[in-house]
This record gives sequence, C-alpha cells and structure tokens, in this order.
Amino acid sequence: MTTFSGASPASRRKMQPDLSGSALILANPTSGGYRPDVLDGVRTRLEDKGWQVEIRLTRHAGEIGEVCSDPKLPVKTVVIAGGDGSINEALTGFQNHPAPPQLAVIPFGTANVLALELGLPRKAAAIADMISNQKIEQLHYGLANGRPFVLMASAGFDAEVVHAVPLALKRRLGKLAYVITAFRTGLTRKGPTLKVCLDGVTATGKLAVASNAQHYGGPFTICPGGVTDAGLHMLVLEKDDPLSSLRFGLALMSGRIHKARGAFVKPFRTATIEAESPVAAQVDGDPFGATPLDIRQSDKTVPVLVP
Repeated sequence: MTTFSGASPASRRKMQPDLSGSALILANPTSGGYRPDVLDGVRTRLEDKGWQVEIRLTRHAGEIGEVCSDPKLPVKTVVIAGGDGSINEALTGFQNHPAPPQLAVIPFGTANVLALELGLPRKAAAIADMISNQKIEQLHYGLANGRPFVLMASAGFDAEVVHAVPLALKRRLGKLAYVITAFRTGLTRKGPTLKVCLDGVTATGKLAVASNAQHYGGPFTICPGGVTDAGLHMLVLEKDDPLSSLRFGLALMSGRIHKARGAFVKPFRTATIEAESPVAAQVDGDPFGATPLDIRQSDKTVPVLVP
C-alpha cells in the first residue's frame, strides 16, 4: 500500500503564493498632506505593470505597527503613505517580524525627513516606478529604550515642543504649529540639565539629540552619514536660553551647528541621557515619555526602496 507524507518539494513550491509584484499600501487618512489621488495614481500605474496592489486606510493609532508585525503578512512590499511617525510605526512592527518585507514610502505627513534623506519622489508615477524598479538600500535605525527610531531620539526643548503642540493646530497649520508652540514654550520654560554619557564619557547640556539621519527638522544638516549608513551621532547643546537658542538655530540653518560655540556632535555606540528630574523625550517627531533614555543602534536593518 502506498502512503503519502505530503506534497513533494516541487509541488509545495508551486502551492506557495507568488509574492513578487505584490504591494500593500498602508495610508493614514488623518496624516498631514494626505492625498488619495496620489494613492490611486500609484496603484493604477503599478497595476498597469502587472502588480497586485491593495490600499488599506488605517482606522486607529498603532494599526500600521500591528499589520507590519504579522509574520504571515502575504506581501512583498509594504508601502507606507504617511509621515515620519507612520514610518516609525512600521519599523516598530518589523522588529517582531522574522523576515520583514520591503519598505517603500509615499511622502505624506506634516514633515517627512526620511523622504528627504532618501531623495524620494512625490509624484505618483515616479513613486510607482521606484517601487517596480526594485532598487534596494538597507535602512539602519537606532533604539531608544528598545523603541526604534529612524531619524532621531531626543530630550530637552524640542521634545517639550513635540509634547505641547496641539494636534488640531498641527493638522491645521503643519510645521508652523511647531514654530508657534516653540515660541510659547521657550518664553516660560526652565530646562533641567541633562547628563549625557557617550561610550562611558559624560557631558552635560540642555538639549541632546541622538541622530540616525543626516537631517534634522527638515533640510537642516546636523551630522555626517545618513539612514543608509551604520552609526549614530549625538548633538548636545550646552544652553537653551532664548539668545542661545536663536544662535543655535541660525547655525543649524547654515549647516554649521557642529561648529557652533557651546555645541558638539560626536559619533557613539551606546549612550544614556539622564536628568535629576524627568525631561520630555521624543522619537521621530512623536512624544516618547521622558528621561532616562538608553540609546544604541539596532543590529537589524530593513530593506527600503529608493529611486
């Protein structure tokens, strides 16, 4: 009598779904700059190229992370249509995925510094072509208390602004909401001193930014390297009074923050940021509790599609 222990290896390969040319677009409809016409344009162009495409609009916070953590996610490419916070959600989900799918980005959001870092297109046809061309870089990211960040994790004045900006004002005014909130916060605050330990060497300051990206707050450069390069840098500002903040702001806009008096930028492998009392923290532009922070680079990367 003949017994069957299952399909042959060749048969099993045939039964497995072909995920090449499949994309799931996850879009946050409440994200600043949300454009359904762009989503439709990307889907139409990809489908014309033979891709299978699904657009899924998120309905609650954290849904992107939930989807991206699914080890059975039956898709080759996850496309995030949103801002830097949405991309951070995807990375958080990918942490629990044994073999993350490719990541692609449709730049929406109040700001999308990652799109600037990678030189991503913003028109539907160019985005679809980028996805179908399959040019891949490895996206490095850092960890702050175990939470991924692809751009930065910080404590101090900028994090206080992130915590304080009203969501309604952010949706209505975009980046201007941060400027308004920064002025309001800067006139009344007295920031505690931070103790920043970089690979065992301690420094003090009022603002500390651990950066995985070359850019900060838009097109402003704060450190060498970028998101596709391994390695983290720490920016520390010694003072945050109004006059010093203005001086540092001008240095940042001129690309000379690393040369400004009272500021330094250094590479590091591991770092801690502490204070005598809790200081607001943020990760990739979203509130992230308060100090202390333990920061290091993840030993994982995520494949990301680039032009």
